[in-house]
Amino acid sequence: MTTQPNAPRLSATVLIVRDGANIPEVLMVKRHYQIDFAAGALVFPGGKANAEDASADWDPYTDGDFGPVQQDARIAAVREAYEESGLLLARPRAQRGTNQPLVGPDMAEKLDPFRSAVDRGEQSFLELIRDNDLVLALDSLVYFGHWITPDMMPKRFDTHFYVAPAPPDQIAAHDGRETTDSVWIGAQAALDAEETGEAIIIFPTRMNLKKFATASSVADAVERFGRETVITVKPQQSETPEGEPCLIIPDVEGYGQTVELLSRVNV
Repeated sequence: MTTQPNAPRLSATVLIVRDGANIPEVLMVKRHYQIDFAAGALVFPGGKANAEDASADWDPYTDGDFGPVQQDARIAAVREAYEESGLLLARPRAQRGTNQPLVGPDMAEKLDPFRSAVDRGEQSFLELIRDNDLVLALDSLVYFGHWITPDMMPKRFDTHFYVAPAPPDQIAAHDGRETTDSVWIGAQAALDAEETGEAIIIFPTRMNLKKFATASSVADAVERFGRETVITVKPQQSETPEGEPCLIIPDVEGYGQTVELLSRVNV
C-alpha cells in the first residue's frame, strides 16, 4: 500500500540582516529544547502561517500587493519576526508607501508586551496593527528562497524565505518561550559553529546561510537577491554512488551543493 505524503503547510522565514563591522550579520534565534521541530537549533525567525495571515482585512494595513500566497507568507514572516525577536517591520499608516521609514524603537517597545499573546493566538496581530495605525512593510522583504520538505518527512512545510534589512535602532530579543537565545552573527561564522559542533543548524537553514554568505553588505543582498529568480527546492531521497542514503536538491546558484547525506540532516 502506498502512503500519500502529508500536505506541506505554508510557512515563512525571514533573514533580518544588518551591516556588521566588516560583513553583514543575520539575526538567528535558538529553538527551545522542548519544541517538537528543530529543537535546540539555530534558526531564522519564522513559522507556520495562520488563518488570520490570509485575511482580506489586511489589505488596508499592508504595503505592497504580492498575490494570495506571497501576501500570506509575507504577513506570516513579519508576524513571526515580531513574535520571536520583537522586531517590527511596519511603518505608520500615515507614511504608507514603498521605501518609507520603518517604525523606531518607541513603537516596537510599546507593542513588545503583546508578543506572547499574539504568539498564543490570544491577541489578533491584525487588530494590534490596526489599533496602532500601522501598516506592515511587506515591500521591505526580498524574496530569497523557497523550500518544500521532502515527501517522506512526517512534518512538511512549504517555506518561503525572505531577506529584510533590520529596522534601525530597534532592539532584537528572543521570546523566552519558543526561543531561548538570539544572536547577530555572520553567515560564515554560523556555518563554522555548526561544522565544529558548537551549534545545531538544520539543512535548509544551512543552505540559505551559504547563499547569504555570498553577500558583501545589506545593500548588496537587497539588490542582488532582489533581481534573482527564486527556484523551488524540494529535496528528493536518493543514494550516492557508494550506496549512502542522501537527499538531492536542484543546482541552485549560491547553495554550493546538490547532495546532502541523510546522516547529516538534522530535523
